[in-house]
Amino acid sequence: MAIHNAGVLHGMVAMNVVRVENLHKEYQLGQQQVQALKNISLTVRAGEFLAIAGPSGSGKSTLLNIIGCIDTPSSGRLWIDDEDVSGRGPDQLADLRARSIGFIFQTFNLLPVLSATENVEYPLRHFKELDKAARRGRVAHYLEVVGLAAYAHHRPNQLSGGQRQRVAIARALATQPRMVLADEPTANLDHKTGEGILALMKEINRGAGTTFIFSTHDPKVIALADRVVEISDGELLA
Repeated sequence: MAIHNAGVLHGMVAMNVVRVENLHKEYQLGQQQVQALKNISLTVRAGEFLAIAGPSGSGKSTLLNIIGCIDTPSSGRLWIDDEDVSGRGPDQLADLRARSIGFIFQTFNLLPVLSATENVEYPLRHFKELDKAARRGRVAHYLEVVGLAAYAHHRPNQLSGGQRQRVAIARALATQPRMVLADEPTANLDHKTGEGILALMKEINRGAGTTFIFSTHDPKVIALADRVVEISDGELLA
């Protein structure tokens, strides 16, 4: 089964999917100001399988959230597909996230009352150009890609951890994003299941050209990455 990607299909593959320049992020914790990111500059090319590696508290998840337009920097600039999105408002960023960025989380973030099909279909409801038949066709395709066609009507509590993460991958891919951001995607999986999930994501990366960016301290992810960027105390290591 072919693995489709919107950017590849429409011939709109930019050389860079992400560029950040002189990025800083500060938080106020009580009376203390915390510098989560310090002068980060990074370019991610289309089709990369990139690991942002570092220990807990290093800033890797903060960086991933800014790249994913979930959070905004205190200063610095961010380009997605060579478009400067630094000054965009919440609604514009939400639309960008919906159409260009897929997310995979370590806690799966599936809606427990919905079936696998309904969970994968959920983000597609924001796409007014897709009718119900088109949505269901896309959902069926991606559930097959992740090997869960037979579990389409199962709810999350009827699935194993690995199967739930596969549903999350299908949901991330269903919007046909330019990139998928994965925050510690193997953290809640056993070793063998985690290896299977990583192999699946690598296959999708190679087959569709989908860019994957991980925040991780998992040696298995780091070993599979095309490139590893190390972060410590909010700074990229040379």
